[in-house]
Amino acid sequence: MIDPISIRTVNVTRYITPLREGGSLPAIAEADDGFMYVLKFRGAGQGVKALIADFIGGEIARAVGLKVPELVFAKLDTAFGRTEPDEEIQDLLKASVGVNLGVHYLSGSITFDPGVTKIHPLLASQIVWLDCLLTNVDRTARNTNLLIWNKELWLIDHGASLYFHHSWYNWQEQATRAFAQVKDHVLLPYATELSSVDSIFKKVLSPEKINSIVSMIPDEWLLGDPVEINISERRKVYADFLQTRIVHSDIFINEAEHARKALI
Repeated sequence: MIDPISIRTVNVTRYITPLREGGSLPAIAEADDGFMYVLKFRGAGQGVKALIADFIGGEIARAVGLKVPELVFAKLDTAFGRTEPDEEIQDLLKASVGVNLGVHYLSGSITFDPGVTKIHPLLASQIVWLDCLLTNVDRTARNTNLLIWNKELWLIDHGASLYFHHSWYNWQEQATRAFAQVKDHVLLPYATELSSVDSIFKKVLSPEKINSIVSMIPDEWLLGDPVEINISERRKVYADFLQTRIVHSDIFINEAEHARKALI
């Protein structure tokens, strides 16, 4: 029996400062629980699809024992941001009324530098395996999306994962593809234990665990194009895509092993 995951819901009370990274314009904000969060807005960039990918990726990472800041559903009401003087930010806040994604702010964290911090091969292999599963293109030397906090490695920002959902109709084909972009993964040179990680993670990420994570996606994030795919069907596609990739993980492991050997 898989225990269902539990995600807290908070109300955003104060916009503190934008994080001008890329085109999504996340921000540090405070919620009614007294904590600060990096707020990912539904009205920005790739919209709710980026939030869905970030949420699924973060919770799968947590399920396999990797360190991820707490994710919360962060509500913005219609009055929030009316006094914001920056028109671009005000427009973003207006477009993001409803449920957004909050990531607990790791105050004092520093960006992971592979030239400074050495990563154990097992941990490197776990992260590479995860990103191959998620088809995460955004864990490169240029942008690691890894933080060092309290002397531990934390994973953030999986919004560039699951890019199959930008083209729903061939998801079955995409689910069994290798992940060629693994060749650019910042931790690939150290990922020498992919096979042992594979056997462990496949047991942890049972269909029940995947369904439990996917079931938590807010319904309002699952509305949109193409309109003929309803909420329950869309939710099922996410679960089926992930389960298919897990079953056929040898495809992306072989690609990763080949790419790693080419680097040596």
